[in-house]
Amino acid sequence: MQDWADRIHPDDRDRVVQFCIAQSQAGVDHEADYRALTCEGDYVWIRDVVHVVRNEQGAVDSLVGFMFDISERKRAEERLLQLQGELTELSFRDGLTGVANRRRLDAFLDAEWAVACRERKPLSLVLADIDCFKQYNDHYGHLAGDACLRRVAGLLEATAVRGLDLLGRFGGEEFLMVLPGTDAAGALERAELCLARLAEAGIPHGASGVAGTLTASFGVATLVPGPGDDLLALLETVDRCLYRAKQQGRNRVVASQSLVASHV
Repeated sequence: MQDWADRIHPDDRDRVVQFCIAQSQAGVDHEADYRALTCEGDYVWIRDVVHVVRNEQGAVDSLVGFMFDISERKRAEERLLQLQGELTELSFRDGLTGVANRRRLDAFLDAEWAVACRERKPLSLVLADIDCFKQYNDHYGHLAGDACLRRVAGLLEATAVRGLDLLGRFGGEEFLMVLPGTDAAGALERAELCLARLAEAGIPHGASGVAGTLTASFGVATLVPGPGDDLLALLETVDRCLYRAKQQGRNRVVASQSLVASHV
């Protein structure tokens, strides 16, 4: 018994030993999967199947155990779980740009809105729209347009704080950055950084009516949710700010609270 217990992996030992002893004492057939040490010093996955043998009076007479090496099966299960995780991740990614898709954005927004409401923390949104993108597609072709969307997505995502913020494709050539816990000043600074990074990239746009390189317009909105506030109103606010940025000449940031505008 002690040799059997000693060969069980330390992470599995207490669980398996306690379970098997309890089932055996109760006279119940049982199975247990665990990692066991081999003579070569390696761990393999074992399925331990124990059958209770009773005498004519029905009392437990003995236990008969069988051990099966299920390492290959465990590897297959782990690979399946990994593939399922990868599929789940892909289901939340925009197929063209690789950033979060609208489904992921909506779920993240709902979750962070709930946190902001509960903890009374700010939630900021930055909505970006590539200027004159139809003209870009017409001038350079749709394949170049797809490559442009991927590059812009990469530039914007590079400004996000990993693990906190989320950038997603909102639709067409629009991207939404969700900034939990970021106040109005921080959100405006983030949008200005995105604007600067895009200018530094210098992506040629010969058909733009704004500049010789690709530009984008940004709307910024921030809210510490209170009673009566709702997420849809915040989204409508950031959309109006983006519309103002377009109206004012594009290639700029317009923020909801201060309505500060700037352009590179």
